[in-house]
Formats: sequence, structure tokens, C-alpha cells
Amino acid sequence: MINLTINGIKCQAEPGSTILQAAQKVGIKIPTLCYDERLVAHGACRICVVEVKGARALVPSCSAPVAEGMEIQTDSPTVIEARKEILKLMIENHPLDCLTCEKSGSCTLQDLCYEYDIKEGGYNGEKKNYPIDDSNPFFTYDPNKCILCGKCVRVDNELQCTGAINFIDRGFYTHVGVAGDKTFEESVCVSCGNCVSVCPVGALMPKQPEKFRYWELNKVRTTCAYCGVGCQMDLLVKDDKVVGVEPVNIEPNDGLLCVKGKFGYKFLNHPDRLKKPLIRKDGELKEATWDEAMELIASKIKEIKEKHGSEAFGALSSARCTNEENYLMQKLFRAVIGTNNIDHCARL
Repeated sequence: MINLTINGIKCQAEPGSTILQAAQKVGIKIPTLCYDERLVAHGACRICVVEVKGARALVPSCSAPVAEGMEIQTDSPTVIEARKEILKLMIENHPLDCLTCEKSGSCTLQDLCYEYDIKEGGYNGEKKNYPIDDSNPFFTYDPNKCILCGKCVRVDNELQCTGAINFIDRGFYTHVGVAGDKTFEESVCVSCGNCVSVCPVGALMPKQPEKFRYWELNKVRTTCAYCGVGCQMDLLVKDDKVVGVEPVNIEPNDGLLCVKGKFGYKFLNHPDRLKKPLIRKDGELKEATWDEAMELIASKIKEIKEKHGSEAFGALSSARCTNEENYLMQKLFRAVIGTNNIDHCARL
């Protein structure tokens, strides 16, 4: 273990870990914008700078490795002033429409400006004026709100591995876009929404079915039902309606979702959604309890097996079940009912 001191606190860190990780381990908060624990840090935003005794300049804590005997200050006057200057540079070219921005309440840039008391940039320089890309059916992209943290680019290229987006141009004109500076609809984007999930500002936003503020929401942890992988997600719920989905950074999906998991939730609130079993009575389908439905199924299975034998049955299982549920399905038909007439919609 490596011995170091952070804000006067003596602590230890594993070799190869960063200053940021060492600080997090002892409960010291360092602000970040471009950092993602799933990616190798590249220090793009610089908001995480700290003061290291003996260093000639401030050090980005997300990418700087710890060293024996390091003495670190995460909130010295020099560090605070540097962070304020970085935030001023960011909002100098960032629309200050926080009153109506849909990201309000979940915007890291907004939170940091509040924490460091930054209200405007004050440089009065040239402003970006890119068109908003509304072509994708699931999300919008406003490049004028982008702070070039690079999280969307790196998640798309290194985790999702689609390669749909990257940095375009250089210097002041650098912006995130798709090949040929076209629209998302014209690109190889698969609409997974993982870039949307990691955006710390309002540059990439889901097309919401209804307006909400993030402080109005409750989060409900659940498992995606679209396939058997078992991706973990948080449903964003307002007034008993699901209005959005966020991936959870735990196994098995590690903070990633596909287009179905991220955006395919609107059936939950659909008026035609079946919520109870239906049993046909006198030629009409009528709602029933689960006990009634199970008893009917069991009685019909016994009746058919007695009259026609096991080979009268066939089963079709689903990729939207877990592997364990599919295993039980084939066990039920092979071992209990006594037939091998079972198939699967995906044949996996």
C-alpha cells in the first residue's frame, strides 16, 4: 500500500490507483465532469484538479497516480480559484436557459456552478450557433450545450463499440457529431441511448413523453424484461407513471442498455396493456384472478393428457424470460407432461 496525505488526513491507497480514487476511498469529494469509472481517465474537463506539494502545476486527480508520501490539497484557495475559472470558461459558451432546460435538477454543470457561485462567464467572446439535431426518434442533440467532456464519445466507441460519434474540427470549432457532420438519423447510431445516459449536461436529452423535473421523480430499481440478460435499470416515476429509464452501473450491464431497455418503456402506461389474466366465458374474454387462470390451465392439461396423451402438447418459450425460467419451462414439458415438443423463439 502507498501512504499519502489528503487534506491533512493520512491514508493508504493501492499502487496504480489515482488521487481521485484515493480521495473517494476516505470520503473526500472531488468534482468531476468527464470522469467515468468504466473508462481510463483522460482528464478532459480539468474540474478535478488538486494541489500536490512539490508539483509545478495543479494536477488532474482523475488521471494522476498516487505516489509514496504525496501531500494533497483538494480545496485550497488555488484549487478553488482554478475550478471557478474552468466553470466560467464552460458557461461562457453554454446557453444559460436553466429555467426551462429539461436537464435542470440533474445537470452536473448547474450543480457545480451553484456550489462555486458562478453565474456567468464574463468574457463576452464568440458564441457557438449549431443547429439542434432532432432527427433521432428517441433523443435530441443540442451541440450548443455540449461542454466537450467526451463521455458520450468514449462510451460510444469504447463500451458500446458502435463508433457513431466523435469529435469534429479543432480549437474553438471543435464539436461532437457523426461522420460527415450529418444527422444522427443518417449515421450508424443504433439508438442505444448510452451517450444520453452519461451526458452531464443538457446536450443529449431523451424525448420525454411528458414534462417533468428531476426532483419530482421517484426511482424504482428493476430488471429489464426484454431479454434474459437481466440488465439492471431505474424506472423514473412521476405520479405513478414511468416517464424515463436510467441504466444502473452494476452487473450484468455495467451502466449500459440497448434501445429497448432505454426507450422501450412506453407500453407500461398504454391503455391497452393487459394487467390481469383473461378467461373466455360464454364467448367473451373476461378478467380473472391468477388463481382462477392457473386452475383452468392445470385442469385443461390433465384433461388433454388423459384423452390424447403427452404428444398432444407443444410449448414455445420466450427470450424475454430468464435462462432459469426457460430451463423450468423445458423441465415442465419434458419431465412432467412428458413431451419433447418444445422450442424457443430465439433458439439460443
